[in-house]
Amino acid sequence: MAAPGELFIVSSPSGGGKTTIIRGVMEELRRQGREVHFSVSHTTRPPRPGERHGVDYYFVERREFRRMIENHEFLEYAQVHGNLYGTSRREVEGRLERGCDVFLDIDVQGARQVRAFLPAAIKVFIFPPSLAELRRRLVARRQDAADTIELRIRNALWEMREYADFDYVIINDRLEQAICDLAKVVATARLRPRSMQALVQPIIDSFASALEEG
Repeated sequence: MAAPGELFIVSSPSGGGKTTIIRGVMEELRRQGREVHFSVSHTTRPPRPGERHGVDYYFVERREFRRMIENHEFLEYAQVHGNLYGTSRREVEGRLERGCDVFLDIDVQGARQVRAFLPAAIKVFIFPPSLAELRRRLVARRQDAADTIELRIRNALWEMREYADFDYVIINDRLEQAICDLAKVVATARLRPRSMQALVQPIIDSFASALEEG
């Protein structure tokens, strides 16, 4: 029986770099032959330049999002900066059952909701190294107006204060090191008893069988 996949919830303030870090780790895991999946969220916000439906987000109308809430189709959902975001249950649960590791890129509200549904999920919080660097990154993206950037920075303080609710914390000062740190979290998670069960149970069974025969 194959071990179930691990669910990694990665949160950070907007501009913290969580998506880039996740994709860097996933690329390395695929090279190792591991099946991994980046869960694509649903959102009611319009696409930003270059974003693609089904790749970056599933872009849906608010009425469709509400229908999905009523049908209990989300593991979590929240309103962020005036828009609705949610993680599809179908997007996650089936892959975990067949042994695929799944990464969620969601905010702290969503992380709390997912952990309530799936207590074995691993929560990782990504910090920016400083306020000045976070502002620089948000400005460099050229995706938001100045007032929106300031709102994101104010929200970042509230989000960072929730870090103690997470299992691991990474400071994204150097991208390569942050990717390495998240990869270490993934490797550690695979050594938990639930993940090792399929490997250790035969050892236990062989001991029991040999001792019974003796």
